[in-house]
Amino acid sequence: MKIVLLDTLTYGDTSLEAFNALGEVNAYTTTSADEIIDRVGDAEVIVTNKVVINDAVMQAAPNLKLICVAATGMNNIDHDTAGRRGITVKNVAGYSTDAVVQHTFTMLFYLMGHSRYYDEYVKSGQWQTEAVFTHIGPSFSELCGKTWGIIGLGEIGRGVALIAKAFGAKVIYYSTSGKNENSEFEKTTLSRLIENSDIISIHAPLNASTENLISHSELLQMKDGAVLLNLGRGGIVDEDALSVIIDVKLIYVGLDVLVKEPMITPHPLLSVKHHERLYITPHIAWTSIEARERLIAATVENIKTFSESMAK
Repeated sequence: MKIVLLDTLTYGDTSLEAFNALGEVNAYTTTSADEIIDRVGDAEVIVTNKVVINDAVMQAAPNLKLICVAATGMNNIDHDTAGRRGITVKNVAGYSTDAVVQHTFTMLFYLMGHSRYYDEYVKSGQWQTEAVFTHIGPSFSELCGKTWGIIGLGEIGRGVALIAKAFGAKVIYYSTSGKNENSEFEKTTLSRLIENSDIISIHAPLNASTENLISHSELLQMKDGAVLLNLGRGGIVDEDALSVIIDVKLIYVGLDVLVKEPMITPHPLLSVKHHERLYITPHIAWTSIEARERLIAATVENIKTFSESMAK
């Protein structure tokens, strides 16, 4: 079986040796739109994370039987064309749930505990000049007793909810599809969630109903001192609106996802005055060592399963 891996840089230092047992492998760290056609010509299997596979790509690969998306989201694949051409498309779900849940709390505690301030305070040498053993700078609160609002109570959202509850927080949620029901937690409207929550975390997909879901009015509606975390998809939080509101209202915001990735420059969020209120990570919530290993193992298994089914 001829297998082409199009963007292995997205897997970091995770071993890809398991693919070699499946057939002849050609691996590329990155693949631009201009390079795809030449690289997939004789491929029977294409493995992609974010490289777009459209009709032109499939037409250029007459032997193509399987497209493996090494991710959960599959919006980079032309599914109608794949179906028409008899090409199977498989993805990997659930591999990064624990990693994203963990990063949600990493972002929260960094912002809520003013970690940057206290770390820099000590390293600057100022603590050594204190008259007493402690330094009380920016105040921080306990999570216990706070209200945590979750937008998108899927697998990741439920994982966050359970840990937040263990900390003593009250959990409420808003279903972006309107279909999600969970008797363990209180379901509410978006407006009420925003008004009542001390912490808001987003774990929803980007679609017509969630694009710019959090914009000017929603940001202004938040409690003073509240924390907003987006670990869903860029585009759910209006970045232009956020760049203005964060300087005029006391809110703290953590973003692991942006509309354009990598981040474009100039970017309005890089010019905010109150940078201590904003924490941005480069779409790393999913990238724990274990999550990447699970991702590759599951992708390899998808190819094995498909190959075995074709042999029957």
